[in-house]
Amino acid sequence: METTPAVGFSELAAPAFRHALPALLEIYQSAKRPPAEQLPGRRDILTEHSGHPRFRAVVADVAGEPVGFGYGFHGAPGQWWHDVVGSGITQATGPHEYGRWLGDAWELAELHVRPGWQARGIGRALLDRLSRGLPERTAVLSTPDVESRARRLYRSVGFADVLTGFFFPGSGEPYAVMGARLPLAGSGALSRW
Repeated sequence: METTPAVGFSELAAPAFRHALPALLEIYQSAKRPPAEQLPGRRDILTEHSGHPRFRAVVADVAGEPVGFGYGFHGAPGQWWHDVVGSGITQATGPHEYGRWLGDAWELAELHVRPGWQARGIGRALLDRLSRGLPERTAVLSTPDVESRARRLYRSVGFADVLTGFFFPGSGEPYAVMGARLPLAGSGALSRW
């Protein structure tokens, strides 16, 4: 009888996250398959993000080998994603929706699981651990605007489309911006709304 190896989860403080970046970027590369020339810039972005307020990162590992990770932070004006998405929301739906979704938001920046470990509940477990006990009112994220396992996962815990068909500067791929009230559905925490 074959047994499934146990998956462990560890929260990483910003210095440990930066130290683990080579392994985390391997997960990112295997899950997203970006052009190789984008990886150095991605490393810089992840390093910068680790300095944002209320940064939180969680890594999933099997026998000490990382198989997934996610991280996020408190979003605020002056952060690139926050400003670009905020402008898009304001233009599409008005300032009320900007305040509703981004006024007190935790931004899920990345959530990735190695392809061979996907569809085993690891992404959901990472998301649950990342969002547990957050003081923010909402959680927001962007994901490719296609039907995917990731999008279904986000919907299953309460995320809904805030903006679809959104193009980030320099990207030819449409994205969906999704938002959820905190705590996320299924987290076992009582809603603050």
